[in-house]
Formats: sequence, C-alpha cells, structure tokens
Amino acid sequence: MGSWCTATSSNEFFGESILKKNICSQLFKVVTAIGFFACFDICAVYAVNDQQDVIKRIVDAQIRPEMNKMHIPGMAVGIALNGNEYVFNYGVASKANQKLVTDSTLFEIGSISKTFTATLASYAQIDDKLSLSDKTSKFLPYCKNTPFGNLKLLNLGTHTPGGLPLQLPPTITNNDQLQEFLKQWKPSCEAGKFRTYNNPGIGMLGLIAAQSLNQEFDVLMEKRIFAALGMNNSYINVPESQMMNYAQGYTEGGLPSRVTKALLADEAYGVKTTATDLLRFVKANMNMIKVDEKVQRAIMATHTGYFKVGGMTQDLIWEQYHYPVALKTLLEGNSSAMIFQANKVSDITPPQAPLEDVWINKTGSTNGCSAYIAYIPKKKIGIVMLANKSYPIRDRVTIAHQILQGLKSN
Repeated sequence: MGSWCTATSSNEFFGESILKKNICSQLFKVVTAIGFFACFDICAVYAVNDQQDVIKRIVDAQIRPEMNKMHIPGMAVGIALNGNEYVFNYGVASKANQKLVTDSTLFEIGSISKTFTATLASYAQIDDKLSLSDKTSKFLPYCKNTPFGNLKLLNLGTHTPGGLPLQLPPTITNNDQLQEFLKQWKPSCEAGKFRTYNNPGIGMLGLIAAQSLNQEFDVLMEKRIFAALGMNNSYINVPESQMMNYAQGYTEGGLPSRVTKALLADEAYGVKTTATDLLRFVKANMNMIKVDEKVQRAIMATHTGYFKVGGMTQDLIWEQYHYPVALKTLLEGNSSAMIFQANKVSDITPPQAPLEDVWINKTGSTNGCSAYIAYIPKKKIGIVMLANKSYPIRDRVTIAHQILQGLKSN
C-alpha cells in the first residue's frame, strides 16, 4: 500500500535539519536586525521630538512674555542648530481677520534687506562687473568731480561715505531729483573715518550693482539671489497670489502699516520673506547648505571686516563681534547712538578675512514690522526673529542672546 510520504534516508533527513536550522538562524538575525533598526528609528524620532520640545520651551520663555508686554500680534522665530532647522509661529498675521501666523507668512524685514543688496554687489564683483574700490563716478557720470562721485563703492556698503542722511529728503521722488541731490551733496565728515548709518548709500550700491549686471534690481534679487538660495517665498514685489500671506504690520501705537514704494526703498529695506526662507539665508551664511558656487563666494565675501567701531567690526553691511560676546557689547553695537550719530572708525588694513568664531548680526525695521537675525558660524547656530509690530531693537537683541545662550547651555 502506498505511503503519503516519500521515504527519506537518515543522511537526507540530517542535511534537511541543518538547512532548516540555518534558515531559522538567518531569519532570526534578519528579524532581530529589523527590530533593532525599527527601534533605532523610533528612538531617533523621539530624540528629534525631544530636542524640538526643549528648543520650543527655551524660545517660548523669551517670546511669549515679550509679545504680551509689547502687544505684538504675531511672530515667527527660526532656529538653526546642529544641522537642523526649527520654526515656531505665534499669534496672528492680521488683527482684522485673525489669520494665524504660519510657515507661509511673509514679513517685512526692513534693513536686513541690505545684506541681500550687499550680496548682490559682492556677486557683481566676483563676476568682474565692478570692484568695491571703484569710484561711484565710474557708474554715475553725472557725479564726476563731486564729493559723491569720489566715494568708493566700499564706502556705500559700510556706512562710511561721510555723512549721508539716514533717509532721502521726502521732496525727492524721481530719478532727476535724486541725481541732482547726489550732485549737490556735501559731506559732513571725512569718508572712511566715521560710520554714519544710512539708507541712500546702500540703496545706490544696489542700483550700481544692478546697472553693472545690466538688469533691474528687483529681477536680479528675485531671479538670481533668492532663486539660487532656494528662497522660494521671498519677494521685492509681493505677487497678488501671495498677498493673503503678507502679514499686516502695526506701528508702536497699533495702527496698520505697510512699507510703501519710494526711491531706493527696494535696495535698502524692501525684502518680504518667511522665517523658513530667511533661515536658509542664515544657513548659507554659515556654509551649511549647497548653493550656486558663485553666490556662495559672494555671501562669504560679505563677512570681510573693513572698519572697527567700539566692539563691533563693520563688514559689508553685516556687523560682527568676537565670540563669545557680552550682551552689553551687542547692545552698544545696536544702540540708537550707532544709528543716529556719527561714530569714529578705524580702518582694518588689510581687510580682515571672514572669521568663524564671531557673532554676526543685523537688525531690520519698517514702520510696522521688526526683525533680527544673528548667527555664530563656528557653532553652526543661528536665529531669525520676525514680528508684525514695531518694538525696540534692544529687546530683540536681548531676547536673541538669551535664546542662543539657552540653546548652548542645553
């Protein structure tokens, strides 16, 4: 009578047993490995979440009290740390419709825009279209044999032109009037000897850089600089499709305000961007992301130090301090006296090459928005703070310093 099973020799049975044991052993190893890596992934997720929670607690502890104290409707804070980036949003982009601040909210960044203009000028220099040692009259023939025409482009990008006013006179509303103003301008102090913070200087540097590259400034900024940095939600001219994301700014008195078009406004304080995009710019300044090689060189060149004033080194627009730096030193470098008074400088010869162990910062203000960015290249740590209300620079610098100190301690 036939068997349901085929007879197997003892050797065959023994070989099959070994094979089964080997298969089982290998399966056990695979399952164990899968379990280990799954556990590793879960632990990594928890670690990231824990780190984000710690960072948020540190940021919250500084931001929420300030918002309450200054009645700030909305803020966005970006942190670059250990190669990661974190964005925390607070409050509303508009008091009228109560729309929440999100990662897509656009803020006016005021004079932080100057750092982008400096980058464009640096880009033009790398492209051999200009040199910061050129006289302005090379690009502005109507200023030949005038004090403004004898200025170097470097003076325009370091606030050392000899006493340009903080703003253009309100009567200057067209290019003909601007040219006449520049031709008639008389310095109030010696160029290269005093720092007089101003908007017209960097504004003219932006115009000259664009002229040297044979394109309009806003096009170059949006299509060449922002695009190369992957800043896809940054604008000089906010398109209609993005107006819903454009934060409504508020004055110190709480009145609605937005920056208006004016001569040299785009170049000096015209950028609107998100915390996420501005954080990319911070990371690019610490050489932490991959961007176009020429743009990266241009960015790093803006960290060159040209003048010393107190504890601050004046770069091409950027302001830097040896790190570690005391809060008192930062507050002095970002004080009203630094903005509204002429401060004697000493030139750095030869110019100081970009450094890593420094605190680099820039403030930005419009009538309705306030901003501050700071970063420490050696530590690969940086902060972006954007708000849709005007509030004191002193508070911004203090808060940023406290946050970065807290992150370092933790």
